[in-house]
Amino acid sequence: MAALTRPRDGRVIGGVCAGLARRFGISANTMRLIFLVSCLLPGPQFLIYIALWVFLPDERKATTAW
Repeated sequence: MAALTRPRDGRVIGGVCAGLARRFGISANTMRLIFLVSCLLPGPQFLIYIALWVFLPDERKATTAW
């Protein structure tokens, strides 16, 4: 499994779905579809997405740190 970071390539909005897809070994489009379907259910999906966008490190910054 890859590290949980927001990748440089394949971003649509913030790279959260692309990063999660890379981490779990599925395609980014599949992860985006899962997210869109989950938005039909009640819950804090958008808040979690924004929190992941803020707290997941960017791949560029994660590779240059340390």
